[in-house]
Amino acid sequence: MPSMPSLPRAGTPRRDAAVPRVPVPVARAVVDCGVYIDGERLPGRFSYVEAIEEVRRRGEGYVWVGMLDPDQHQMDEVARVFGLHPLTVEDTLVTHTRPKVDRFDDALFLILKTVNYVGHDRTDPMARLIETGEVMVLVGPDHVITVRHGEHGSLRRVRRNLESNPGLLRLGPSAVMHAVADHVVDTYVAVSDLLEDDIDRVEEDVFRARARTQVDEIYQIKRDVVELRRGIHPLSHALKRLTCDFDDIVPSEIRRYFSDVMDHQAMVADHVETYNDVLSSLIDAAVAKIGMQQNEDMRKMSAIIGLVAVPTMIAGIYGMNFDNMPELHWSYAYYAVLAVMLLACLGLFITFRRIKWL
Repeated sequence: MPSMPSLPRAGTPRRDAAVPRVPVPVARAVVDCGVYIDGERLPGRFSYVEAIEEVRRRGEGYVWVGMLDPDQHQMDEVARVFGLHPLTVEDTLVTHTRPKVDRFDDALFLILKTVNYVGHDRTDPMARLIETGEVMVLVGPDHVITVRHGEHGSLRRVRRNLESNPGLLRLGPSAVMHAVADHVVDTYVAVSDLLEDDIDRVEEDVFRARARTQVDEIYQIKRDVVELRRGIHPLSHALKRLTCDFDDIVPSEIRRYFSDVMDHQAMVADHVETYNDVLSSLIDAAVAKIGMQQNEDMRKMSAIIGLVAVPTMIAGIYGMNFDNMPELHWSYAYYAVLAVMLLACLGLFITFRRIKWL
């Protein structure tokens, strides 16, 4: 008789039933939202929907929405309200993207790599010195949307500085893009200076006499310099485009500001390239120094073995069980053998010290 299928017990959820996912409201990802008219922020609090409706009702000004680690649903809702291109939504959700700038009709999309100096951890020699993140800036005719990934890279100070300078805010949404890019590049400068201090310290350790060289620390700094280089070098092409192209979107005054940012970026890029070359040279010097230290250790070990081998050989000879050994029945033989051992070891010690093996 065929067996009947067992029924699930009451209160037991079915395994094949899909668990519905409750979408997280967009407001959870919005850090700040402001409406700017003629360079001044309107008082009061606005949601991103209320803000863009206010701007479009007035027919002037723009909205600046700051977001932190949004998910797919949240970005889809923002894209629906602001009319964003689907490719920009896709790029805002993908981290570890190379810096770039794209144009979609009358909108610009800029990706920046953010860095934060953590510092050297003596307890973990392979810990990272810098943390990386991303900031995306979407600029349209009546809106600016900044999307940040990572715990660092807050744009609160950028917003505060811009709000204290209405003249820049009057230049339009592209002024916000410039301020964010300038802030990120200034962070590159600060992190580059801190890395230079670490490189100088490691260089002193490598060339300090009788100091043990830690190659893993040099590799650690070089790895972070390479990571910093990946964020800085591709940015030069994006800044060049913002300086020379998009004259119908970016005002000439903002393009001049971008030119200043590009100069700072080029300076930091040169520094990072120099750091990379210096670290490569330090690795070669450290490996050579380790080889010399190992050779010196081998010489010391050989000298010590030589000092021990002479009395061991003599003791081995007189430890043989022969009856006809001339010195066995001599009353001063024991002291004579000790004297020979001492003189032989002393002669070897002086010789090894003279040739710097000890």
